[in-house]
Amino acid sequence: MKNLLKFFAFVALLSLAISALYDYRLKHGSLGTPQRAPEKYTFPNSSNIDPKQVASLEALNQERRALVRSVVPSVVAVKTSKKIGIRRQGMDPFEFFFGNPRRQYRGRDEALVQNSLGSGVIVTNEGHIITNNHVVAQVDEIEVQLSDGRTEKARLVGADSQMDIAVLKIDNPSVKPLVLADSDSVQVGDFVLAIGNPFGFEETVTDGIISYKGRATDIGELLQTNAAINPGNSGGPLINLRGEVVGINTAIISSSGTSAGVGFAIPSNAVRSALESLLKQGRIIRGYLGVLMRVSQPGQPPPSGDGVIVDEIVPGSPAEDAHLQKDDVILKFDGRDVKNFTDLRRLVSQADLNKTVSLEILRGGKPMTVSTQIKEQPAGYQTRQVAPQPQQPPVQQNPDEESETSTGLSVIQVTELTPALVRQLDLPTGIHGVVVTNVDSSSGGAELRKGDVIEEVNQQPVNSLADYNKIISSLDPGQPQVLSVCRHRARSFLVLRPQ
Repeated sequence: MKNLLKFFAFVALLSLAISALYDYRLKHGSLGTPQRAPEKYTFPNSSNIDPKQVASLEALNQERRALVRSVVPSVVAVKTSKKIGIRRQGMDPFEFFFGNPRRQYRGRDEALVQNSLGSGVIVTNEGHIITNNHVVAQVDEIEVQLSDGRTEKARLVGADSQMDIAVLKIDNPSVKPLVLADSDSVQVGDFVLAIGNPFGFEETVTDGIISYKGRATDIGELLQTNAAINPGNSGGPLINLRGEVVGINTAIISSSGTSAGVGFAIPSNAVRSALESLLKQGRIIRGYLGVLMRVSQPGQPPPSGDGVIVDEIVPGSPAEDAHLQKDDVILKFDGRDVKNFTDLRRLVSQADLNKTVSLEILRGGKPMTVSTQIKEQPAGYQTRQVAPQPQQPPVQQNPDEESETSTGLSVIQVTELTPALVRQLDLPTGIHGVVVTNVDSSSGGAELRKGDVIEEVNQQPVNSLADYNKIISSLDPGQPQVLSVCRHRARSFLVLRPQ
């Protein structure tokens, strides 16, 4: 026992000696990195720029911060959930252990919850929120999270898939709503901010300018901006320098799903009109005239001068009541100039229903004035431009067969969009178009994916496979084509360029 104690004492003394030696060598520099003289350094204490030279820029920066602080409390995150029923398959445990081939295991029904995120903006004192229809379409539950972290259950007041607008309502907003400005006052080159709250805990703010007005699409005329609009920002506001809403962000042109510098917003005037219509009538009331304009064939110059050349009259429409004729040129609508079809469609949509309006036209080179009453647009009617096509023998085709084009879109194979595919792909209600079934990944169509729905080609709506074939047969394969595409529940624009 004494020897053991002596051994432990020896080990303890040896450890103390080694530790003391290590400390001594460390303090005197014989361990660690070699000692060297300290380097001299001096940090600059002034900028290379005289603050007086950029005083206006600094003031602008401060004003931008104030602008953002004033509007972000009214921008909300829209969180949705949807239960998806599935049947889980597996091996029957009795069969696994006892080998009973007569038992059949049919699985059990389960439910998965699919969550998605978007943005919205509070625009009334009562707590009405504007967002996109594709953000809240076909969901079971909607929640809104405000910038202060509060979460409120939201009620869907109304929605319109054609315009891609939805109105929500929360009971306790406790924030000041944002003003819907006059979007007609917005000019190309105006500075704007695109704001979203896609995650509920921080806002995304991007700067941009209005790069185009009146971009015609299947959901109406849009404002085009180079402010970045990324996934999750759909339904967020486009803000002017006065902190007012001039548009609702809705779509992008992109080959990757992220912003490529071309975004689109629904103008605030259209948003206000849709909001009031949904709140008062429960649906969007649209006026229509009932004319289809003439579109130049590929390779032909567009018609010279202002106005809309009538190519076709819709039976039973206000245009027929006004006795408009093919080749008439509409110059003015209710006293306002009509430069193009976009102008005409906007003026008609803003006119009161059953109001008598005058149309100044040219017929055979002679000026005339006719009048009619604007009526509500019938269900299923879409104002669109139709290009006259040469008469061809009808082509018989099985709707279930895939179609491969022979034009610039020949790298894309599509099929008819059926109700079964709408359910299978979980697409928004009321969607129209054709479904992409195959894409040549080595070609210019690589931006598209299997399952994408092409809703529009070069601003011409696609309602069926026959429509799609008719439209693409008139395309110039040497020119880029703009496709309006719905991928799951997100809409965007893709540009296919010739290879």
